[in-house]
Amino acid sequence: MSNIDKRNRLVEMPFHYQVNKDQSVFIGYEGKQVKILKGKDAEKFLKRIQDTHDEKNKQLIMAKVTGNFKRGNERKN
Repeated sequence: MSNIDKRNRLVEMPFHYQVNKDQSVFIGYEGKQVKILKGKDAEKFLKRIQDTHDEKNKQLIMAKVTGNFKRGNERKN
C-alpha cells in the first residue's frame, strides 16, 4: 500500500463517513460532504468498511469511492 499513498495523506484521516437512517452513506473530506451513496452502492461500501480493521485501509476505500474530486481550484476558508 505504500505505493498508493506516497505523500502519506491518508495518515491524517481526512475522510469520514456517516450512515443515515435510510442506510444512505455520506462521505466527507476535511469536514465537507463530497459523495452520497445509496442502495447497492451503500451496502457494498459498508460491507467493505466492516471487513477491514485498519484505519488507513478504511481511508483508502473512502478515497477510491469518492474518486478524483479535487482539481486544485478549491478555495480555502
